[in-house]
This record gives sequence, structure tokens and C-alpha cells, in this order.
Amino acid sequence: MKSYERCKPSGIEWIGKIPDHWKVKKLKYLVWTINEKAENDTNFRISLENIESNTGRLIGLENANSFQGELRKFQKGDVLFNKLRPYLAKVYLADNDGVCLGELLILRSKGESLPKFLFYRVLSYGFVKIVDSSTYGSKMPRASWDDFISQLLIPYPQNEEQTAIANYLDRKTGKIDELITKKQKLIDLLNEEKTAIINQAVTKGLNPNAPVKDSGIHWLGEVPAHWEIKKIKYIANLTLGKMLTGEDKGGNFLKPYLRAQNISWFKCDTSDVKEMWFSQSDLIKYRVNLNDLLVSEGGDVGRTCIWMNELDECYIQNSVHKITFKKYFNPKYFLYLFYSFGQKGYFLSIVNQISIGHLTGEKLKEVFTIFPGFDEQTAIVDYLDRKTDQMDDVISKTHHEIELLQEYRTALISEAVTGKIDVRI
Repeated sequence: MKSYERCKPSGIEWIGKIPDHWKVKKLKYLVWTINEKAENDTNFRISLENIESNTGRLIGLENANSFQGELRKFQKGDVLFNKLRPYLAKVYLADNDGVCLGELLILRSKGESLPKFLFYRVLSYGFVKIVDSSTYGSKMPRASWDDFISQLLIPYPQNEEQTAIANYLDRKTGKIDELITKKQKLIDLLNEEKTAIINQAVTKGLNPNAPVKDSGIHWLGEVPAHWEIKKIKYIANLTLGKMLTGEDKGGNFLKPYLRAQNISWFKCDTSDVKEMWFSQSDLIKYRVNLNDLLVSEGGDVGRTCIWMNELDECYIQNSVHKITFKKYFNPKYFLYLFYSFGQKGYFLSIVNQISIGHLTGEKLKEVFTIFPGFDEQTAIVDYLDRKTDQMDDVISKTHHEIELLQEYRTALISEAVTGKIDVRI
């Protein structure tokens, strides 16, 4: 990609030089902000949840009519920009008329900045970053249109060149998005294959010719004839974590604890661990030890990881169950088994659910498990460790490739709309 031959200072610190023939104006002189209220009708509507970050694609439209709030009209060609800090990269170029909900600014070009160029302009990394730096408020930080966004200086060329830049970015980002979609599909297929391999191993074993028997569990079907079927309470000790304690009532100890948010499938996330007070007896009851299984009681119920001493000392809050297996049971085998149960939706089917599901200790204790002898459990674990490690490696590399493509996409947009590259033919 070539650069422009002649450039000049833009007078904008976060942009630097721009092509010599480009103009610079405050955003408020390039767009109108539209605040026309709409009635609560059935017109096409979107909220910030319907705009995909960084791409502007619409998602989840089947739920759009359920959102409540003040409605405002927009028309085809308007650019919708969110001013809430977590959602600044949610930018949408309207391809038809409709109404929008939430903290969406409706920007309508006055003519000097074409809609598609304006879309890429406010979607660009530099614009989002500088708006982010101006946000205020603690609960839900937001940027002010009148005090900041409207005052931003925007460099731009004539309409013909804006069209060339927009067309170039359409082509390039389209190809990048197509690559990202293919890689995401690969990840989905690998995850599906991973789930199938785990499910086969923990419900059928590694010997396809082994005699089978009816498990007596309608959703599970047949299992190897020599396997045992027992409720979890007969092969392990279960403990629900301690209720949150906000103050020291005397003689207690401030210790780190795990919440449901810390429990990911297979691994514990200790990047954000809170602390609370534990008594001397609590320290014995609620401490997690090597190879304990930790099961989410709420949220994504049944989500399970194995504790690998990620921290020297840690305890559990009452949104987490601790399962300590008796001798001659391999915890890693039951981790794989719980994953299989979770993917089948079994845990969700047994929870007490009104608004938020809860996998109570009583429910968890009654869960039937299936398992072979210890040696076969270990053989299955070794097999699944090898297979899933290989697949996880490919998945991780593919995620990294997607991240690189997304970074390239972001950089390309920023360079094109700030005049760092000349895309004219």
C-alpha cells in the first residue's frame, strides 16, 4: 500500500499528518444529531445489544422488540454511535428506516461526509479511543456529545475520495470477515468433535466391543456392562461454600475465596479472586485441596473445573460446590464426565429454576455417575488428555489467528480514514 505524496499537519494530536488536500472540521459541522421521538410501534428497531462491536453487523434481532425504553427514529444512511464506555465500538450504518433504543447517538451527514465514510470514521480505533478517554461517571461511564464528541476534529477528503476509501474498506474488511468466519466455524467444529470424543469415552469406554447393559438412566442409554452406576454422594464428599461474610465478628481470618464466576470448564480462573472472613472451623471445612472438583451452583449451573493449587491457599463461597473423591476414584475422569453431562444439558434439567437456576447440594448429591475401575478411569483420562490437548492447541492457534485478523482489520480502517494510506486506483 502506498502513502500520499504530500501531507500536512492535521492539528490533531492523535492523528498526526494528513494528506495535503484533506480538510478538517469539527464533527458537529459535518453531521446533525437526530432526536426525533417515535411511538412504541412495531417498526424495525434495534438496541445496542443488536450491534456487533467493531463490525457494525446486526445480531440478535429476534429479541429486539423485547427491549424497553425511549424510542427515536432513524433513517437509511444514518450512523448510530453508542456513547457508553463498554459499547463505544458498537457503530451501525442504517440500511433502512427504523427506531432505536438506549444510548445511541443518531448522526446524519450534512453532505460533506458521506454515510459510509462517516461509519468507518467513527468506528476507527483512534476515534473510539479518544472518545473513551473522555467518558465520565462511575456506574456506567459515558461520553458527552455536546461537551466532547461534537467538538472532535475530523479530517476528510472530497466525496469522490471518500467513496473510494469506503469501497476499498468494504472489499478488504469483507475478505477479512470471511476468513474470520471460516476460522470460527473451524473452532466450532473442533469443539463439537471434542465434546463427541469426551462423551464417547466417558459413557462407552475405549473398547468398542465391550459388552453393554442398560444404565437405567433414560437419557444415557447403554453403558459397558462392567461399569458401576452410583450416586455421587456414595463416592465423594460434597461441600457447598460459605455464605458471604462482610465483617470480622472476632477471631476470624481474611482469606481468598472462589465464586461461580471463577469456575470455567476444566480450569479455575484466579485472575479476580475476592476475600472474606473465615473462622478457624471454616478454614478446615471450606478449603480447596489439590484435585478437588469445583462445581458452579448458580449461573451456568454444573460448570466444573479441577483445583490444581493455582493459589497457595483458597476457599469457596456458597455459589460453588467442592467435591472431594474417595480413594480409588480419579477426579479427572469425573471432570470429563461432568463436562459430558453439562453439554447434554443434564445439570440445567435438574436445577431449581425460577429466574436464576441453582444446583443445590441436595440435587448434586443425587446425580448418578457411571464409571469403570480405577485403572480404566486413568486410561480414559490419559486418552482424553492427549486428544483434547491436541485439539485445544489447534483451537488456541486459530483463536490467535482470528485476533491477528481483527487487529489487521482495525488498523486498516484507521489508516484509511486518517489518510495514512492512499487507496485510490
